[in-house]
Amino acid sequence: MQPRFNFFKASPDSYKAVVALEEFVQNSGLERRFIHLIKLRASIINGCAFCVDMHVKESRHDGLSEQWINLMSVWRESPVYDARERALLGWVDAVTNIAQTGAPDAAYEELKAHFSEEEMTKITVAIGTINIWNRLAVGFRSLHPLDKPAQAA
Repeated sequence: MQPRFNFFKASPDSYKAVVALEEFVQNSGLERRFIHLIKLRASIINGCAFCVDMHVKESRHDGLSEQWINLMSVWRESPVYDARERALLGWVDAVTNIAQTGAPDAAYEELKAHFSEEEMTKITVAIGTINIWNRLAVGFRSLHPLDKPAQAA
């Protein structure tokens, strides 16, 4: 895969606008684990290797377990996520895939059982923000940095 172009340089004003949304999300008062969950799950759904790589590393850095990180792609089959995380994961799935799901009542009701209207709004803005980053990175083929390859023992 070859990068198409550097969207940061192509439109600095667009980049600044998305960064402003990102700063809002980071300072919104949402728990860090929820922000990581939103970013990682949406990036998995969208097939964004650049963002998955980044958000796995950030999640580890903030102390989230390898199991919590590694099972994100199969969250429905794992008991590692608590009720609030499961409600949030369902909402991330529904909103990220909104053209297919229409944000179903069941996902909304589950989210509503665990979060206030203010939190639900901030959560949905966070979902929208990572979806913008994913669309930029996937659309313009941004490449994640390569780590030193692991050596088999």
